[in-house]
Amino acid sequence: MSSKKTSITVADVARAAKVSKATAARVLGGYGVASEKTRNAVTEAAEKLGYRSNELARSMSTGRTGLIGVVVGDIENAFFSRAVRGISDAANAAGLNLIITNSNEDLEQEREMVAVLMRQRVAGMIVAPTDVRDTAHLEAAISSGIPVVTFDRVADHLEADSVCGDDAAATDRVMRHLHDLGHQNVAYVTAVGFQGGRLFDLDEIGITAVRNRIQAFLTASERAESEDRMGLVFQNVIGEESAQDIVATILAHEPSITAVLASDSLIGASLYKAFKERGVRFPSDLSFVSWFDADWTKVTTPQISVVDQPTYEFGQKAMQCLIGRINGDRSNIEHMIISTPLITRGSIGPRETRGD
Repeated sequence: MSSKKTSITVADVARAAKVSKATAARVLGGYGVASEKTRNAVTEAAEKLGYRSNELARSMSTGRTGLIGVVVGDIENAFFSRAVRGISDAANAAGLNLIITNSNEDLEQEREMVAVLMRQRVAGMIVAPTDVRDTAHLEAAISSGIPVVTFDRVADHLEADSVCGDDAAATDRVMRHLHDLGHQNVAYVTAVGFQGGRLFDLDEIGITAVRNRIQAFLTASERAESEDRMGLVFQNVIGEESAQDIVATILAHEPSITAVLASDSLIGASLYKAFKERGVRFPSDLSFVSWFDADWTKVTTPQISVVDQPTYEFGQKAMQCLIGRINGDRSNIEHMIISTPLITRGSIGPRETRGD
């Protein structure tokens, strides 16, 4: 008689815990909802039987590998690197491994990365789409049986779950706070470039997070009766040289701009450095807010006010949702919105006139 040990399966754990196989898979995979009593029963059964979570990947009936493909916009951006950590931790808990790729916010590169992942027969993909107006490559992946979850951006027409921040609401909170402090003319600075160098049409913005923030910014600026709302959106800041140019333009703007909102932490850091090199004092000369609570925002003097994005949670929830789809969850597509509150620090203060 053979003494070879039989692998312990999710079904074995389910029988020992006296729950359904689907319930056991949810608990072991770290997705979906289960009571504390059920979770305890499943985990105790798994430990007693010697179940190992990487068997989840081997037990999948899709015929695909136990690999998850991840496509981020810019891995150097702390937003994406922290989100990837959340994805990785959730994947590891389910016995899955990651292939992480970088699109550099370039649509053609994103298409190529998705094609590579499809050839690798990944079990699923988590993608931050560069342009939600062009998602044929993601539709092809879904049609081939690969579930896709998008994060930080959402394509409404795509049969894919998404995890995003409350971008419009967060922008409105920032603007109301600044307006209450007397700041009528607020600048919004983004890395996204516009045709002709100036924003004329929101539909030309393919990244939904950026579009939603700018739309809310323009609405709030109109409410505050700011002059030339579109002209208060500054674009194509992708490094220190362009940040220097934008800072010079902001400081020379008429009527005076008295507050600035940076659309991500990389831009925020570049702008902060450029303003300080010109002797700008926060908040007496200018109020300053950056998106994302990056480490650098807490070591400046004063500390920088931020829109906090719990991006580890973004990644974790995206991975948990994807695991559910891999394991046969056929419920309706879900677009999860995670709160991104304003954290006020010393860089915001009442409006001071600058000779206007």
